[in-house]
Amino acid sequence: MDDQNKNLILATALSFLVILVWFFLFPPEEPVTDPNAPAATQTADTTGAATGPAADSLALTPPVAADPAAPASAATATPATETPRIAIETPRVEGSISLTGGRIDDLRLKDYRETLEPDSPIVRLLSPVGQPGAYYALHGWTPGGDLAFEDVPGANTPWTVESGETLTPETPVTLVWDNGKGLIFRRTISIDDDYLFTIAQTVENTGANPVRLQPYGIVARHGEPDSLNFFVLHEGVVGMADGTLLETKYKDMPDLDVVEREQARAEVTEVASSGWIGFTDKNWMTTLIPDTGVPFTAVAKYVGGATIYQTETRLPTLTVAPGETVTSSSRLFAGAKEWETIRHYQNDLGIERFVDSIDWGWFFFFTKPIFMALHWLHGAIGNMGIAIICLTFIIKALLLPLAYKSYVSMARMKELQPEMEKIKEKAGEDRQKMQQMMMELYKKEKVNPAAGCLPILVQIPIFFSLYKVIFVTIELRHAAFFGPFRDLSAPDPTSIFNLFGVFPWAAPEPGTTLAFIFIGILPLLLGISMWLQQKLNPTPTDPTQQMIFAWMPWIFMFMLGSFASGLIVYWIANNVLTFSQQYAIMASHGKRPDLFGNIRSSIKLPGSSKK
Repeated sequence: MDDQNKNLILATALSFLVILVWFFLFPPEEPVTDPNAPAATQTADTTGAATGPAADSLALTPPVAADPAAPASAATATPATETPRIAIETPRVEGSISLTGGRIDDLRLKDYRETLEPDSPIVRLLSPVGQPGAYYALHGWTPGGDLAFEDVPGANTPWTVESGETLTPETPVTLVWDNGKGLIFRRTISIDDDYLFTIAQTVENTGANPVRLQPYGIVARHGEPDSLNFFVLHEGVVGMADGTLLETKYKDMPDLDVVEREQARAEVTEVASSGWIGFTDKNWMTTLIPDTGVPFTAVAKYVGGATIYQTETRLPTLTVAPGETVTSSSRLFAGAKEWETIRHYQNDLGIERFVDSIDWGWFFFFTKPIFMALHWLHGAIGNMGIAIICLTFIIKALLLPLAYKSYVSMARMKELQPEMEKIKEKAGEDRQKMQQMMMELYKKEKVNPAAGCLPILVQIPIFFSLYKVIFVTIELRHAAFFGPFRDLSAPDPTSIFNLFGVFPWAAPEPGTTLAFIFIGILPLLLGISMWLQQKLNPTPTDPTQQMIFAWMPWIFMFMLGSFASGLIVYWIANNVLTFSQQYAIMASHGKRPDLFGNIRSSIKLPGSSKK
């Protein structure tokens, strides 16, 4: 086998292997499930001593058994349907706050629906205790000194409204509770036009003795969260501690070696000046954000017996003298992981590295600029599919110098094929002699047979980065192209099964075996574009190699058919541009490809010999 064929097969085999591994590691995204649908029954084991914080009916195990500063646990929480509430109404969210505990536990995102159907319910982010998948935020105080847990507000404190009827961006609400022992607690909650709450906790000491208290914030999730559990996507705890990113997947939080997972596991991080912690899913996030410059302890823990995932921020202990009033302030992000919104909070409010709550992946140095370019193009054009095609033009333009050398080398290799055939016939079975003669030919004609591999090696991280962008960023969620392509983050909805919508029956469900077999129009166009591009490459002289290369486009077509349609749009555009560039370069070097002749000669059984 000559060096040209070896390098070509090596490059193709590497690409095939990468795509094959990617396909099995990162299968197509499962259909989105409705979080409001009934879920499995949650365990409610309240056995055991409780010294950790809780905003529910369950006593939680503390992260450190002897931690005297751990927030207090709660008694039985009032069910959500039995507690008075105060409404939340902003341009982008709606919901309510429970006056029992002052919990922010009911939040829906107006701009997002569960599915593409117009009557689909809007996305629910937070849910009260007593509903499936309870998910909420709670703020309170841990007692110090002679104070008892019942002397400070907790999960079941009966707050009353002191001011404000509905929480809006223009009208904050203030809740008040008097413990009857000389301490008056107030909690003022405000919200901006997007997803950021500000919680100011105030304690007024009207007694005769100083008191010590520690403010805290909690985000808790009941039951196993609905997660995609993809290797390529981080879901679970996300945080920042003095510039260091913290990530723990849901599946890594429990101690799986503990029988029935009935014990707690915690991760405790001391933050000196700036940080945040919470839970992130693919598109949504709920995060506790203490004020910049205030040290705090970040805690992430799982309580197996209760099946509760919990993050905490424990702020410095405060001493309140008689007649004095002190305030502790923090923020809570609860909403969609929109790049512009999160970047605004990072740049304008000083929330350090908040954009890194989006999972940019290992190739972040590619992923971030690719996303920013795509986001800008989408804003300028208004169509995400066309933006992807324009981005492909930009990437191809940037890689043109490298691609030019590769295409020139491939054109020269194609010109040398008659000479290479003569060398093969002359050398016969003497492989060593053939290799030496091939190397002399390459040296004489100044051709590098490995040059064609370089664009492929560069394209691999770019392809993975674009896959990451399309998969993890909410800007691609339900982003339309045209016609049936209403969600570029989902697989192609068309299918050969119903002749791309001509027949009245529905196409197979994405992710099923039938959908893999009866591919859509985009994967079909991908296969054709790869096949046409292959016609410009040097043809292997060995019949077995010819058969492998003849089948390669169609194998890739089926393998990539279940990928996000936005990624297929990119690859088709990339193949068309590559074909155009390669054809023009080869023609400029006096080797105009006989494309139609190649196509006619290739319409036969793969591997059959030429006559």
